[in-house]
Amino acid sequence: MPGKERSAGIIEIDIPARLDALGWGRFHSRIVVALGITWMLDGLEVTLAGSVAGALKTGLHMSDAQVGLSASAYLAGAVLGALLFGWLADRYGRKPLFLTTLGLYLASTALSGLAPDYGWFAAFRFFTGAGIGGEYSAISSAIQEFTPARYRGRTDLIVNGSFWLGAALGAVTATVLLDARLLPPGIGWRMAFGVGTVLGCGILLLRRSVPESPRWLMIQGRLDEAESIVRDIESRGGVSAVPGSERTRLHPRAAGSGVPALLRALFHLYPQRTAVALTLMTAQAFFYNAIFFTYALVLGRFFGVAPGHVGLYLLPFAVGNFLGPLLLGHYFDSVGRRPMMALTYAASGVLLLLATALFVAGLLTAATQTLAWTLVFFFASAAASSAYLTIGESFPMEVRALAISTFYALGTALGGIGGPALFGALVANGEHASLGWGYVLGAGMMLVAAVVAWRYGVQGENRGLEDVTALMSRLD
Repeated sequence: MPGKERSAGIIEIDIPARLDALGWGRFHSRIVVALGITWMLDGLEVTLAGSVAGALKTGLHMSDAQVGLSASAYLAGAVLGALLFGWLADRYGRKPLFLTTLGLYLASTALSGLAPDYGWFAAFRFFTGAGIGGEYSAISSAIQEFTPARYRGRTDLIVNGSFWLGAALGAVTATVLLDARLLPPGIGWRMAFGVGTVLGCGILLLRRSVPESPRWLMIQGRLDEAESIVRDIESRGGVSAVPGSERTRLHPRAAGSGVPALLRALFHLYPQRTAVALTLMTAQAFFYNAIFFTYALVLGRFFGVAPGHVGLYLLPFAVGNFLGPLLLGHYFDSVGRRPMMALTYAASGVLLLLATALFVAGLLTAATQTLAWTLVFFFASAAASSAYLTIGESFPMEVRALAISTFYALGTALGGIGGPALFGALVANGEHASLGWGYVLGAGMMLVAAVVAWRYGVQGENRGLEDVTALMSRLD
């Protein structure tokens, strides 16, 4: 069989090289749609939660602080869900998680719209976050493992950027459903949470046809299955295995998986990469979650925007955020990871400082504040997406999903969970200067991350995953 050779439990396999040699085809597009929907659903949820904040305060009698805390509950669920499902994805494969995590999300977001009070709403938001967090870990690794090396940077950024397509959908949905002329105020916000359920259900059947990652199968010793999947992908693209493809020598399952293997990778094999990943994730999580989860509150408190009109301001903001990864993504493959990460992190930090100065001085209107934030997050969106790309490339296949989930969890816990609650309290204070100091903190974290990315970032452009980071079970 051309894909592998065996000798005393050791194999030589060309599956990674063949996957990276493929051109982009319909199979890859289907993978991106079926799995990349995760980011769109997350964007939808985050935007809806922000857009209906005013309606929640009325319908469920929630305070500004409780709105912030319910956002923190969503993020806390995402942290725990990512850790649990990331561990399961490395242990049992990517495919079994594709339906489990999506099912948890679908049930929980539907129940969010039926919540009778703040306590139940926060609980359902927790489990909605758990489903989304689980999706990130299993699906981020799967998309990277299927994508040819020369397309991996732009694909990862655009998939992550699709968060903002969901955000735009959420903005439009909230604008329509919160219009008191169309629906009673107590009904519209509840129906808004059903949009994710409808969208997610349409993806369930498509996901059933997505195969297991051949890269994961090969390190488990399931070589016939891996070879069959790769041959099927090649046949769909009208190509066949090329004799003499680069081979990887490994001992299947030799490195193990789970927490012991992860700790070895993080602190023994790649301690510098660990520090870089934690810095990037913490900065972008605080920057995004703290500001975006309280977006509607800021518009309402400081600019007098009615709850039903918040979606109109979120829509251009969401479009700008999607255009960032879309227009800048290919430069992460051509110019390189490190210079582009440094540029996008630094630009977003500097621009936020300028926008904060104008906000504190009282020189902005609702429209110009939205324009300023749109420009800031054009760069910040690409920066945040590149953090997930970097983590997937920085750690071995054997612990990739768990590594992604661990840094997502740590970054969200350190930079995200407290952010919405902190900013919710700053908004409730009603002082421009107090909120401004919060923005300064977020900008400072992004500038520190820019320096770290420039100095210590991983150069993963146009290189196979196993070349950027050797398998733990690899034999050189």
